[in-house]
Amino acid sequence: MYIFDGAMGTMLQAAGLEEGYCPELFNVERPEVVKNIHAQYLQHGSDVITTNTFGACGLKLEDYDLQDRVKEINIAAVKVAKEAIAEFKPSARVAGSMGPTGRFLQPLGNMSFDDIYDTYKEQADALIEGGVDFIIIETIIDVQEMRAALLASLDARNEAEKTKEDVQIICQFSFSEDGRTITGTPPAVAATIVEAIGADIIGINCSLGPEQITPLIEEIASVTNLPISCQPNAGMPQLINKQTVFPLTAEEMGPLMLDIVDAGASYVGGCCGTTPAHIQSISNAVKAHTPKERAYIEPKTIITSRTKLLELGHNVKPLIIGERINPTGRKVLAQELRDGSFIRVKRDALDQVEAGADILDVNMGVAGMDQTPLMEKAIFELSMLVETPLSIDTLDPAAMEVALKNYPGRALINSVNGEEESITHVMPLAKRYGAALLCLPLSSGDLPEKAEDRVALAESIVNRAYNYGLQPHDLLLDPLVLTLASGEDSARQTLKTLRLYKEKFGFPTVMGLSNISFGMPQRPYLNGQFLTMALASGLTTPIMNPLNYAAKKAFVSSSTLLGWDPGSAEFIKEYGYEDETTAPGNAAPKGPDKASFDSNDPLANIRACVEQGEKEAIVELVKKALADGMDPLDITKKGLSEAMNVVGDKFGSGKLFLPQVMLAAETMQAAFNTIKEIIPASDSLDKGTVVVATVKGDIHDLGKNIVAALLENNGYKIVDLGKDVDPEVIVQAIKDNKAALVGICSLMTTTMPQIDNTIAAIRAAGLKTKVMVGGAVVSQDYADQAGADIYAKDGIAAVNHANDFFETLK
Repeated sequence: MYIFDGAMGTMLQAAGLEEGYCPELFNVERPEVVKNIHAQYLQHGSDVITTNTFGACGLKLEDYDLQDRVKEINIAAVKVAKEAIAEFKPSARVAGSMGPTGRFLQPLGNMSFDDIYDTYKEQADALIEGGVDFIIIETIIDVQEMRAALLASLDARNEAEKTKEDVQIICQFSFSEDGRTITGTPPAVAATIVEAIGADIIGINCSLGPEQITPLIEEIASVTNLPISCQPNAGMPQLINKQTVFPLTAEEMGPLMLDIVDAGASYVGGCCGTTPAHIQSISNAVKAHTPKERAYIEPKTIITSRTKLLELGHNVKPLIIGERINPTGRKVLAQELRDGSFIRVKRDALDQVEAGADILDVNMGVAGMDQTPLMEKAIFELSMLVETPLSIDTLDPAAMEVALKNYPGRALINSVNGEEESITHVMPLAKRYGAALLCLPLSSGDLPEKAEDRVALAESIVNRAYNYGLQPHDLLLDPLVLTLASGEDSARQTLKTLRLYKEKFGFPTVMGLSNISFGMPQRPYLNGQFLTMALASGLTTPIMNPLNYAAKKAFVSSSTLLGWDPGSAEFIKEYGYEDETTAPGNAAPKGPDKASFDSNDPLANIRACVEQGEKEAIVELVKKALADGMDPLDITKKGLSEAMNVVGDKFGSGKLFLPQVMLAAETMQAAFNTIKEIIPASDSLDKGTVVVATVKGDIHDLGKNIVAALLENNGYKIVDLGKDVDPEVIVQAIKDNKAALVGICSLMTTTMPQIDNTIAAIRAAGLKTKVMVGGAVVSQDYADQAGADIYAKDGIAAVNHANDFFETLK
């Protein structure tokens, strides 16, 4: 067991940190203050102390015009920590802190992956040069930011010729009360993604107290054998006598950490609201406790999206990879991609998911076009649209890397073969980005017809993968499907290969189903029969068209007969309505949650566009509706607003997450813009003016930016004052813009009292403006005590409250 330290910011405040002064600059200008804080933690039980560098990356230091001093500030921080250790506890170690940048990566924000990587790389280089024992990437709410920071840290470690024995890398996420990050990632998915890339320790810090975090630690422990860290807050903050107070005393917090230790954490400490006394209590309780032994987790082949985890293999139900996002042989799709349109790509994705696809294969191979920008756009669009994990289907190394870099999950690569060029290009990418890898038994000038030859070639590919650091659970095997037209034995050899794969390797198996019938008549029926035999022979994951009735029915029927459908529930649900003598054609029945674009009702089609994030399609639908004489107010109220209400309800019930909500809001904004372009007088559709700001002293504005974007996309005029805003500036902006509603937020516990000061300034100015408050550390109780009119727990709640309020003004 290792005991970390507690809060740094509040300790600096108590030691004289003033508003507007960069906390990390203390490392250079007042190192004795930082050293004293480290000393207190060391004297109260800390085995590991964390450098005062939480906001010391270039992007954060820009807020203080200190971006050119990243190296100086970080090295100084390590130096002062080491001095404290040498004087007070020589056995202790140093963890170099890297906090969030406060920016969202594309497509949620405007920062590229490389931008975020570069800022973390600069900081990690400095921390390692300074001599840290750990890099702790902490308080991260977006898995893409964590991926960039982790890769930067791994690269910095490698370039410094250090090993994980020299510098361990800790990845700590922050989760909301719903058990997910703000962008929708649950703990098991987060842990799977970062372990695959190369994290040494995985954990949680901030946001929640020990009791709320314990089940989240259990979830991490259910998917990894890596060490787990945990640094909770001292409960949820409260406002008492206009001061931010964390309710858990030192005496209370120590015993509460024992459940976290029993859940699997072996690196524990504190975050907001914790003091040296809290750390002493934690140390006393934990070191006197014998933790439960963690269960060993057998490694499994898992891929994920940002929000969803899927296990593939012989011990779980077979899964479908949808094949339709592929322009090969599809002239219309190919032309749309040439024209820059992704409407059909997104509809293919939604249709396949509705029809039962568990994974979506993504191929952007359009003749004569550079795949790289097409693949990047496809990844951006699909990762915002669907929860379904993606399979990256390309032979182009540049396109493959841009997809893997920008995909917010653990992808499947389709595929690598036995050619040296393929191996040397693809395997390093799979290792670097933590992807699962499909191995295809093909090599230059060699098309193995016999099953034994295919298995031998697959074994040589697998061994090369091991040399690149990939593990058995990272690999899947393709049996190679040749068309029946090439020889009557081709199907038998594929089926035999599947059986041999299962016996020799036990890896999940993937194959393209439709290859078998190429050039043959009655292809759907041949495909269906072959699929049934393949599943019985050891196929775990067919690549197929789930909208093909014969193939889909064969898949569901076979899964039922092979024992993967308890009580035949899925079979009955899918086909129980059919008359024995009739069946639908090649289209899957539409489910109740699928919005339709085929309705004769233009408002229904507009609503469907918003719900599915069809930014391109909605423009034409709105233009047509206006040309047909539809009232813009009807489009707004009965189309756009009703759709966003549905989106909001699904978000509230956990069926949608922030990326899908943002996409729907952007679609709504595209519709508003179209109406205003065609009918300028429709400016009257603007719902009202809202001033938004982050309070004085708080330089974090990520949550505020989300709220502002959602409100603007829902038809409000937004006056965004930015971050670290004086109450007087907010008051003046309300007056200047005659705003009926103001939204203010705080992310930092130390700046929460500024909410009270701002509200007091608004009231003192005699303004009747309604005040809406929110932020990661703000609660309903806090808002009530501060005198706010409205508390918004998230962006959707802010939109709903604004809609309700402005409706009362009409």
